[in-house]
Parts: sequence; structure tokens; C-alpha cells
Amino acid sequence: MTATMETAQATTVTTTRFGVVNYVETEVIAFPWGIPGFEDARRFLALTLEDQPHFVWLQSVDRPELALPCSDPWHVFQDYEPRLPGYVVSALDVQNPEDFTILCVVVVTKDAQEMTMNLLAPVVINLKTNRGRQVMLENSGYSAREPIPRKAALAP
Repeated sequence: MTATMETAQATTVTTTRFGVVNYVETEVIAFPWGIPGFEDARRFLALTLEDQPHFVWLQSVDRPELALPCSDPWHVFQDYEPRLPGYVVSALDVQNPEDFTILCVVVVTKDAQEMTMNLLAPVVINLKTNRGRQVMLENSGYSAREPIPRKAALAP
């Protein structure tokens, strides 16, 4: 694709958290089923910041005020073993393990006194099709608010 074509397809969204964000439609991750609690937000961008290397912000294109901080759960919880329901693999058309990634939403309390990670409902994204879904793990024993140890959260 030529630079001219990329410029023609460039779009911007003015977000509450990150200001003006430029993107092309091929970067949009579609969540056809929405995200629980935010069903009207179906299109997101995965943003990373230099000063927050372990976080991926899912920035809504549909709701510019909505940005969900997420992280690779294995960065903090090496023993995390989610068992994805079969319908997720089918719905997202996951063919191979390298076709998808799993992120977990992070919740930070006011003044960052406490940080938790939602291990119970990971976000699964097919990297080839840019389609995602937040999934509730059944009979897993994982918590929706698992405390993140401070040292692990700050480790390089």
C-alpha cells in the first residue's frame, strides 16, 4: 500500500485519555459481542505507551471516553492457565495458538493504592482477523479482582 493510500484511509478519534489518536481501519479490533458493561462499544484500538511497557490500552473508537488498561496475565501470574470454552475458539475462528493473544483488564484504585487483574474474564483477540471477545471462564476458581503484587507489576 502506498503512503498516499494510507493517508486517504487514516482516521482520527479524539479520546479523553490520549488526545487525538490517528489510525487506519485495519488497526481496529472488532468486538462483535461488545464487552460486558460496555456493550455499545464494539471497536477498539490497542495502544501502548513508552512509559507503561507492560500495559495495552484498549481504546474505544465508538466511545472516546472509554479506555481499558490491560496486560499480559503471564507477566504477573506465571501459573495462569485459562481453559477457554470451545465456543470462543469457534466464534473467533482461532486456528492455531499463535493466531491469538490473551489480555486481562487491570483495575487501578484512586491514587494507585491497589491494582487488580481480572483473571476470571480474559480478553481473547484473534490477531489475524482483529476480532475479540471477553470471555467468562467457567469453573476456573480465578478472581475478577486478583491483587497484583507491587514488585511484579514494576518488574522490567
